[in-house]
Amino acid sequence: MRKPVETLTAAQLVEKLKGLGKPEYVEGMVRFGISANKTLGVSIPNLRGLARGRRDHQLALDLWATGIHEARILAAFVEDPAQVTPDQMDTWAADFDSWDVCDQACISLFDKTPHAVKKALEWSGRQEEFAKRAGFAMMAALAWHDKQGSDEKFLQFLPLIIRESSDGRNFVKKAVNWALRQIGKRNPVLRQAAIKTAQEIQALGTPAGRWIAADALRELTKTGKTLK
Repeated sequence: MRKPVETLTAAQLVEKLKGLGKPEYVEGMVRFGISANKTLGVSIPNLRGLARGRRDHQLALDLWATGIHEARILAAFVEDPAQVTPDQMDTWAADFDSWDVCDQACISLFDKTPHAVKKALEWSGRQEEFAKRAGFAMMAALAWHDKQGSDEKFLQFLPLIIRESSDGRNFVKKAVNWALRQIGKRNPVLRQAAIKTAQEIQALGTPAGRWIAADALRELTKTGKTLK
């Protein structure tokens, strides 16, 4: 029989995180563009280990409220998607200060909520770098995880990808590119639509758009590319 998961408070989990933290790991994270603000240096496998068997809405809220980098990722892992509200999503998105917290929240939690598409559409027009990234990270996450989603669900994202392709901020343009590539990898119909979108972006001639389009076309037009 599997041993029951120990019930722990957010404060107790934070103490465990501190014990797992490695200052030298923080230095490596910074080199990859991850914020060092309130960061302990805990690996994702260790965070997933702490999250295993836990599903607790209030615990997630309490972990997020600590402001600790890894505690916020852990919050995304233990939160119950069924209890996440649109207001909570907006609050967390406003707090994003690092691409990894943003992406983990989107691919591990937010894309599983019934509000995912609406927030992807809304956030794609935000001015804040990480909130806008979250909009496109959500599109990528949905394209990756929502196996039953209709083509129409993803086609509606393509005009927004064109619209925001001129944003040269690093974490935005990479997420725009990510969304475009993931949509294009779903099936042949969406691949052709994504290729056409990339060509339209390319024709706009903006520096960010040229990079987004070239990278997407390189992947989506590769001979023998396997759809996943």
